[in-house]
Parts: sequence; structure tokens; C-alpha cells
Amino acid sequence: MTSPQTQQWNPERYGENARFVSDLGMPVVELLSPQPGERILDLGCGDGMLSLKLVDIGCKVVGVDSSAEMIKAAKSLGLDAYVMDGQSLSFESEFNAVFSNAALHWMKGPKQVIDGVWRALRPGARFVGEFGGYGNVASIVTALESALSMRSVTISSPWYFPRLEEYRKLLEARGFEVRTIDLIPRPTILPGDVSSWLETFAQYYTSALPVKERLVFIAEVADALRNVLCDANGKWQVDYVRLRFSAIKPLTVT
Repeated sequence: MTSPQTQQWNPERYGENARFVSDLGMPVVELLSPQPGERILDLGCGDGMLSLKLVDIGCKVVGVDSSAEMIKAAKSLGLDAYVMDGQSLSFESEFNAVFSNAALHWMKGPKQVIDGVWRALRPGARFVGEFGGYGNVASIVTALESALSMRSVTISSPWYFPRLEEYRKLLEARGFEVRTIDLIPRPTILPGDVSSWLETFAQYYTSALPVKERLVFIAEVADALRNVLCDANGKWQVDYVRLRFSAIKPLTVT
């Protein structure tokens, strides 16, 4: 049995099954309001498709991600990108902004993330992001945990989906001034079957089982979700809930 807590990223599979993640990231880019010449850290940059949009605007972008495969894909686009744990950022007062889309929910040490972002930002700089908030993919989590429970397997969630006030308090405790923070239901149509979503994003759950059992497990979970997330035309829709925020590191820290 493979140990759980495993999430491997395949850029090609990600492009096929999850391109909507970066495609739907433009509202948070607009919230960032990037300006030409700004130095921006893309925290959890993935394959770099959204980072590239910042570069096209004229920003000087540094991308970091914990996945070596994704960083290789980002570098292939010509991006300045590095393998780095978002919970252990090594930058000091370098950036006009830290930007993050659909990545912070993979980092279960939010205080360490926020501390690292604070250090990376110059005074007066901003932290802008969007990630899974409270209630995100709740139907899928319930189905996954139920199917594992039937096999006498219990694991904790790999994701951090906080309530709005919880995350606001973490930002403010570090010294950030929160400008905006919203919890936004965003049901999202999938490009294919929910099985592909599970194969891409739920490896933490599937890796708790022997390899030979995983396809049957995914099919069982997809079947349990059919009446909840699939319409009469066979279109699958995932129950995303996003937490979107903008915060400032004050010019003067008291």
C-alpha cells in the first residue's frame, strides 16, 4: 500500500482536466491590479499559465511551487520559477505583491504561509489571493470519506478550507490590513467526467488504497456523486466555494 498524503502533479493531465483553474483566475488578477514594472511573487504558480498573464502585462514575476513537474512546465514558458514550499518562503522584502490562485488550500500551515508572505513583501505591498474556502467541494469530500469509511480507512483532509473570519483573523494577527475578503460560491462546470477531477486532485485519498483498488474506488465515488453533481445532459458541476481576499502590509509597522 502506498502511504497517503501523496499528491503528484502531471502538467499534461492538469492541462486536460483542470485548465479551468487558471482560466477562472482572472477576477483575482483584476483584484491584484498588476502594474507594469512591479515585482510579483506567484505563490503556487503551478504550470505558470496565470503567471504568464502577469508577465504579459509587464510585471517581473517570480513563480514558486512545491511540484518539480509543474515548475519544469513553468520554466518551459520562459518563467523565472523555483521549487519551494509555500510554508517556508525564503524571500526578504523583495516584492510589490504576492499573488496566489487556487494554491493556498494545499498549504495546511496557514500561519507559516502568511509569515513568509509578510517577510517577502516590501512595506506598503499587497497580498492578494483566491483559494478554497469553507464548504469547498463539500459533496466530493463527503463521498470520498464515505467510500473510504466503508473500507475501514480513515484519513484527514489534505485541504485547508477556512471560514472567512478565521482567515481574516490570521492576516490581521500578522499585521496585514485586510482591504477585501469574500466567500464566493462558484459552481464550476467540468470539462469531462468527475472521475478525471478525482484522478487529478484526490490522490491523497486514492493513495490510501492499494493500486489495484483505486479505479474501482474512483468509479464508486463518481457513481455516488452522479445525482448530486451531474445534470440530465451528463454535464458535471463541482461545488466550488472560493475565498478571495486583498490585504496590505502597512508602510509603517507598529
